Amino acid sequence: MQPVRVALLGCGGFMGAHAKRLLPMSDAKIVALCDVNLPQVEEFRDKHLEANPAIACFTDPAAMYREAKPDAVFIATPHTMHFEHGLQALAAGCHVYMEKPMVTNADDAYKLAAKAKATGKILVVGYNTSNTASFAWIRDTIRKGTLGKLELVQGFLSQGWMKATVGKWRQEPALSGGGQAYDSGAHLFNSLIWSVESRPAEVFAFVDNHGTQVDINSVTSIRFANGVLANIMISGNCPANSSFMTFVFEDGRIDVDGWSGNGLKAWKGNQPLEVTLPTEDGTPDRNFIDAILGKAQPKTTPVNGIHQTELMDAIYESARTGKPATPKAH
Repeated sequence: MQPVRVALLGCGGFMGAHAKRLLPMSDAKIVALCDVNLPQVEEFRDKHLEANPAIACFTDPAAMYREAKPDAVFIATPHTMHFEHGLQALAAGCHVYMEKPMVTNADDAYKLAAKAKATGKILVVGYNTSNTASFAWIRDTIRKGTLGKLELVQGFLSQGWMKATVGKWRQEPALSGGGQAYDSGAHLFNSLIWSVESRPAEVFAFVDNHGTQVDINSVTSIRFANGVLANIMISGNCPANSSFMTFVFEDGRIDVDGWSGNGLKAWKGNQPLEVTLPTEDGTPDRNFIDAILGKAQPKTTPVNGIHQTELMDAIYESARTGKPATPKAH
């Protein structure tokens, strides 16, 4: 079987992590890179891909798809560009790995999901915890009712995000679509939505921009359609990075890092519960390649992107109006 021919679109900082994960895979081959600035693309190739001259460099995605003919593309461009870049890649016949967030409004999320379905191509969203054994165990526990009904979820994330992103596209709404809640906060919100497996039904949010153009701090309360209540605090102005989530059941509790999936602890009743997790490659990159080859099911799907953009639309609407918001289903 020939390796999956992979292109990388958006040669910024985090794409280096994807290159590092893909290089050791014998069943994947990076064949092309693309960004708006050719020297930046070439610098990325030299730094992360051993200056391999066989990897073609482009500044036009259409030319990359036409000439390099990749089977799949990893997209890590500014958030508001995800929709058009995703449509273009699917139309070119590529499977798509989309960095979070999938898109930045619910209308586009439904359209991109429809395009993926029409083309028959795989579209995954690059979230951390969906590919970890710990969150797989959490979701299975919720589904089976091992600890009774899930009732509440509490989570927080803190980062020095505001100072770290000064002067960068992440603080420009036209490119980012939002601030810390849409950037690093996306991982925590997806950990929540992926586990609860229900649409947000009602959302109330407070947002503090700290004098910037985007949200830095936020507190969001959510009522899901299945009755689960959640509260998520996102801090972008704290130098002490941390992340934590608690899932509260009628007969137990689970604590875990909502960013990485590390530090899992569980209780049944008031007694600690011993949890044995499998050891496996938990990267979304590995899952994406395996899904293309028919070896695995995608751990994330466009449905995750739809529910999260519905949630984010409601968060910003509630923050703007000062009233609860109801996500609009299509």
